[in-house]
Amino acid sequence: MRIGRMKFCIYLLLIACSFHCKKSNSPAGDPDNGGLILPEGFEAVVVVDSLKGAARHLAVNSNGDIYVKLRFPNEKGGNAALRDLDNDGKADSIAYFDEYLDKSSYGTEMRIHNGYLYFSSVTRVFRQKLTPGKLIPTSEIELMLTDTQPPRQHDTKPIAFDKKGNMYIPFGAPSDCCQLQDRTPFSPGMDPCPILELRGGIWRFDANKPNQFQKDGQKFATGLRSIVALEWNNQSDNLYSVMHGRDYLHAQWPKYFSEWDGAVLPSEEFLLLKEGANAGWPYYYYNHLKGKLFLNPEYGGDGKNEGKGSEYTQPIVGFPGHFAPNDLLFYTGDQFPGRYKNGAFIAFHGSTSSAPYPQSGYFIGFVPMKDGLPSGPWEVFANGFAGVDTVHNTSDAEYRPMGLSMGPDGSLYISDSEKGKIWRVLYKGDKKKFGDAQLAKMDKLKKEAPNIKTPDEIADNLDKDNVNKAGRLYNTYCAICHQRDGMGNDRFPPLSGSEWVVGNKMVPIGIVLNGLEGEYYVKGKTYNNKMPSLNLLPDETIAEIVTYIRQNFNNNASAVSPEDVAKARKLMTKK
Repeated sequence: MRIGRMKFCIYLLLIACSFHCKKSNSPAGDPDNGGLILPEGFEAVVVVDSLKGAARHLAVNSNGDIYVKLRFPNEKGGNAALRDLDNDGKADSIAYFDEYLDKSSYGTEMRIHNGYLYFSSVTRVFRQKLTPGKLIPTSEIELMLTDTQPPRQHDTKPIAFDKKGNMYIPFGAPSDCCQLQDRTPFSPGMDPCPILELRGGIWRFDANKPNQFQKDGQKFATGLRSIVALEWNNQSDNLYSVMHGRDYLHAQWPKYFSEWDGAVLPSEEFLLLKEGANAGWPYYYYNHLKGKLFLNPEYGGDGKNEGKGSEYTQPIVGFPGHFAPNDLLFYTGDQFPGRYKNGAFIAFHGSTSSAPYPQSGYFIGFVPMKDGLPSGPWEVFANGFAGVDTVHNTSDAEYRPMGLSMGPDGSLYISDSEKGKIWRVLYKGDKKKFGDAQLAKMDKLKKEAPNIKTPDEIADNLDKDNVNKAGRLYNTYCAICHQRDGMGNDRFPPLSGSEWVVGNKMVPIGIVLNGLEGEYYVKGKTYNNKMPSLNLLPDETIAEIVTYIRQNFNNNASAVSPEDVAKARKLMTKK
């Protein structure tokens, strides 16, 4: 009898130990949660502080190994693999691998599907069979898809997989709104838009067939300007995306849209995409404040004209403008409280074009969902990436959330594009007690944080007290790319100390009038983003803008007159 009771007690102890061991297998969060602000009960541990080449998307394998698509390939390869050997949540082993051929193009995607790593650049999609027990795969790289057009704006290659062996790849539209002169003030849109034949949509391909081209796929959805966040929802068995909305509503059409309108509109659209869906780009934009699609001004819109917007695919959520949604993850794990089950996490990379209001985004959002549709308002899940309360320039942000992945234990992994930092978010509280009280501080952030809230039209205008007319013109037409401080960012060149700005005055005048396209060098660094022409602006306005950039940002060059601009126009006409 005593032996039986002893065995029973030992059995209970083993059960208790087993439960305790499972709990202890989960690493503790860092004391400061790696700088993140999270709902009550959540903790974060920094897996790695930086990766050489920074990071885009990431994927976590079933054994906990992490694979990261580097933003820029380094001398050892374009991908990184990380392993935690002692279960403290930190990466003990980091290896770089795969010297594939796209060194000139930044990386975009990393997925694990059916035992393969799928990864991409802006022009190619690759896959590589994972090797059991090995951190770095030893198999040959397969080229799955090639985009034959050269890299241009909005060229990214995120990947989603359905249950039938298909993969879905966007082909971004190399234009803001299909204007005759791209991103040029007052330029009308082309109707019909010729870009939509081969761009501005999502194509479906065979996920297991190498050496495909766009012609080998089928167009699945259209009217999509720029897609970086793409995912298949296995619960609802549908494709979803969060689209980057257009830019420059105020800068290009100040008659119809105020500075405030340009900062908060148009919406970043969370879309459920059925085959044949048309989201309306370039003809329509979504206004989340009014809950409707409106006709773009390039096609006769004035901010009030709805046109035939109701006939297009409507978003299931409209987020404020310029948040820059760069990854989407449907949470299927069991570690987090039940309200997160099957909901959507979205990484908002952060804006560059919200001036003269604070730059927006730079956080992780969450949409509770049921049966594939939102079941409540969107929420703030993680903030603090930027490291500052108010982001005046994109370069002010210390980190920018980029990629999302779920670990085998249900942890959420987040990558940063600036330094290649990776966080692992875990839940440590009582799931049964999680509710509104634990979300209170996050709800407050949604209403009050400068990078998240809808800005007050007067109080939050950063130019209201200290910017003259020339500075306001610069902020309207130039700061969207070159930033308010003239320092640019990784995509757009600096104006401070630029040889293009402070030399012969006819050079910057010509660039402002003509725009700039193709590869060019500024202060020893290569850039390849198009600068729009501003030739439809009056000579007086262009003179004020060019003078401003030549006499600010530590520059000290001569002023430019309207007569100088008129002379440059004549020289252009003669050529």
